[in-house]
Parts: sequence; structure tokens; C-alpha cells
Amino acid sequence: MKKIAVMGAGSWGCALAILLNKNGHEVKLWTHTQNEADSINLNHENKEYLPGIEIPKEIFVSSDSNKVLNDAEYVIIAVPSKFVRESVKKFSIQPCSIIINVAKGIENSTFLRMSQIIKEIVNGCDIVTLSGPTHAEEVSRFLPTTCVAASENLQAALQVQKLFNNEFFRVYTSSDIIGVELGGTLKNIIALAAGVADGLGFGDNTKAAIINRGILEIARFGEKLGARTETFYGLSGMGDLLVTCISNHSRNRRAGILLGQGLSLDETLKKVHMVVEGVNSAKSVNELAKKLNVDMPIVSEINKMLYEGKSPKQSVLDLMMREAKEE
Repeated sequence: MKKIAVMGAGSWGCALAILLNKNGHEVKLWTHTQNEADSINLNHENKEYLPGIEIPKEIFVSSDSNKVLNDAEYVIIAVPSKFVRESVKKFSIQPCSIIINVAKGIENSTFLRMSQIIKEIVNGCDIVTLSGPTHAEEVSRFLPTTCVAASENLQAALQVQKLFNNEFFRVYTSSDIIGVELGGTLKNIIALAAGVADGLGFGDNTKAAIINRGILEIARFGEKLGARTETFYGLSGMGDLLVTCISNHSRNRRAGILLGQGLSLDETLKKVHMVVEGVNSAKSVNELAKKLNVDMPIVSEINKMLYEGKSPKQSVLDLMMREAKEE
């Protein structure tokens, strides 16, 4: 039995807490408000983010981060990417802990990946990123799922693999933490585009084109930052991209559908009522792509839709009418 602190009680944090409890570990779950902690402790359910799923009574839930982190051997960072820096600064993480990052994003002001932000703040910890096609709604119901644990220290990734593996959750390992994190980040932006296509009433041909051209944009961007090309055709790349572009569970696809139907960004975010990571990452990825001189036409058009008020129909037309070239 290992002692595990899950920092963040959204749908993914709760799903991971349930999974790890099922694996026989001692799990503590941190939430940022006492009201939410009281609600989960009373109802044994996160009614807002993971309704209908029982959270076992054995899981200790609190808004006091020190109580949750006390004696933790593994610390899971499960807060939205835009809150990772400020949250980790507040947490008193022990140097001997292994930190498992499950947030997906690139910081707007610094262009840093989540593991790089954590590494800046916490000394003496191995950092492992867990990523892949893993909707919380399915993991919490124990449906077969695979993902990848990536770290610069492969031994740490192997420990995380052992921590999570069971009959319905299979973890692979990788030393390419750059590629794994970038795949998990950029797929959200492409999923926005896939959702826009659905909102506009387009068909399977369009969706296939977005997924195919999208993974090429992701790979070009990742290679420029030192990732391995093959990583983007694995679980954290193509695997995560596929599920996020086609699933009804995908909040990024859902947001794209609403944008395609003509809703504004503010209206869309209010209606989704959950963090849409693709919106947060699109701006930083687009700016960094320009700095690196990486051609990312889908990402560029998504930014124009989100932040310049460009109509989705016009964006699609402009993508289709770009200069003809060899594949």
C-alpha cells in the first residue's frame, strides 16, 4: 500500500482517486473549497464534475492541502493547467515524493510545459507525466483504458506504471516526456477544430482530414521542441487525439461544436461549465509556433476564431483554399 495525495477534485482527479483506492492504496483527495470537500464527504459523489459515480468512503477528502499531503509518497497534480503554478507554490510537497502530473497545457507567459513549471518550484522530486486517451467518465466506471507514464527518470515512470496498473487500466512507459506532454496539450486544440466541423454540420471526411492534418501539425511542433516523432503516433499523441476529437465526453469537442453553431467564446465556456484546456493552450501554442517558424494552419485558424472573432465558415474556407502543395 502506497500513500497518495491527489491534488484536485475535478472529474479526472476523482477518477484517479477511485482507481488508486481500488488498487489498495491509501488515497487522500484535495479540493480547493471546503464546501466541495463537505459535499463529497457527505454524498460520496462529486455531483458537479463526476455525477453518478461513487467515491469510496475510505478516500479522505479535505480542502486543507497540508492534511492531504502529509506523508504522501506520490503527489498527483490534477488542477487545470492555468492554475498549476500558483497551486504548486502553495502545496508543501516533500522532496522524497514522486510528482505525477496529469494537467495538459503550455503556460501562456513562459511557454513552459507543466512538468517544467513543477520542476522550477519543487526541488528533489522525480516528475512523471501521465497522459493518453483517458476520459474520467470511463475510467471511473472501470472500462478498459490505456495510457503512458513519461519521465526523464525511467525508474520513476516504472514505479508509476506499477502504481496504476490493473485489469482495466494499463500503463506503458516512455522517456520522452516532452512528446507526451505536447501530444496531450495540442490534441485539445485540434479537438476544438473537430468540434467546430461537427457544429457546422460537416461529415466524416472533414473529421478525418482534421485528425490527419492535426497530428502532422502536432508532430512538426513537437519535433522542433526536441520530442521524438514516434511519440505522436502512440497513446499520448494519436490515441489521445482520436478520442478527444470523436467522443461525446470531450469538453474540447463540445466547445468546438458550440462555436461552430455560432455561439461566442464566452457563451461557449459558460455552457460547457468545465475548463476547456484547448482554449487556454491555443494562444500560447500559436505564439510559440510563430517564434519557431512552424507551420500550423489549423491552430492558427482556431486562434482567429477564438480571439479575433473570425467566423468558423470563413476559417474552413481559408484552410481549404490555401496554396496547393504536395502531401
